[in-house]
Amino acid sequence: MFDEFFQKAQELRAEGVPFATALVVRAERPTSGKPGDRAIVTLDGTMYGWIGGSCAQPTVVQEAARALVDGHPRLIRLSPDPGSRPVPEGVEEVPMTCFSGGTLDIFIEPHQPTPRLLVVGSLPVARALAHLGKAMGYQVTAVDPGGGEAMDHADEVLRDLEQIPPRVTPLTFAVVATHGEFDEPALQAVLATRAPYVGLVASRARGAAVLESLARDGLDPATLDRVRFPAGLDIHARRGDEIAVSILAEIVQTLRTLDSLSWETPRSPERGTVSDPEPADEPGPTNEPGP
Repeated sequence: MFDEFFQKAQELRAEGVPFATALVVRAERPTSGKPGDRAIVTLDGTMYGWIGGSCAQPTVVQEAARALVDGHPRLIRLSPDPGSRPVPEGVEEVPMTCFSGGTLDIFIEPHQPTPRLLVVGSLPVARALAHLGKAMGYQVTAVDPGGGEAMDHADEVLRDLEQIPPRVTPLTFAVVATHGEFDEPALQAVLATRAPYVGLVASRARGAAVLESLARDGLDPATLDRVRFPAGLDIHARRGDEIAVSILAEIVQTLRTLDSLSWETPRSPERGTVSDPEPADEPGPTNEPGP
C-alpha cells in the first residue's frame, strides 16, 4: 500500500495535479482508521488510500480543500464530542460527520505543483516573459522552432511544437509571441491541451485574422474562444517588458481564479485505486504591439 501511495503521489506531481496528503497520527477506539493510515485527496474530491470510513472521509476531503486553497498544512482532530476536553495547541478540532465514537488525529498537507509558463517565440516580449516569469517562481518552458535568440532564463528550451502537449499541465499558462512567424501552428499545438490560459501577443486586427485562419482549418468556436488577444490586462503597456508585465498580471488573475473555483462545490469523496481496505468498523485589454 505504501509503495502505491508514493507512486500515486509521484504520478500526480509529474502531471502537475494539485493534491493533499492525509496521515492518521493518533487514534482512539473505536475507529477504523489507525496510526500510519494515509490517503491522497485530489482537486475533484477523489481519495486514494485509507484514513477511515464514512465518518472521517467527508471531513478530510473538506479540510484538504481548505489546505489546497490557503496553502497551509493542518493537524485536525475528528471527535464525536468536540469541546468536551482540552485540545493540544495547534490542533483544530472538528466534529465527526456521524456518531460512531472514537477520535482521529489527522495531519493534512497540501502539495501544489509549480505553475509552468510556456512561451512560444523569441521576441523581446517572449524574452521578458521568461525573465519575469522565472523571477516570480514559474517553471519556464521556451519554445522556439525558429532557433532565435537564446532564452537564458528558461528552464528548458524546445525546438519542436510537437513537444508542447506533453509539457502542459492543468497549471500551464501558454503565451504565443511569434509576431506572425508561426502563430497558427503554435496555437493549434497549445489549444490541443488543457492549458487554462492561452494568450496571443498580437494586435486586435492580426489576432482576429489568425483566429479566422484557424477556423478555416476546422477549429471550433468554443476552442478559439480560449485565445486571449491582445494578451494581457489593459495597463496601457507599450514596451516589450511592459506588455510582459501585463500578461503576467492576467496569468496571476487566472491562477487565483482557479484557486477560488477549485473547491467551491466539493463532491462527495470517491474512492481511488491505491488501496482496497477492509470495510469501516463503525455505525478586452488594449496592450497591442504592432501588427
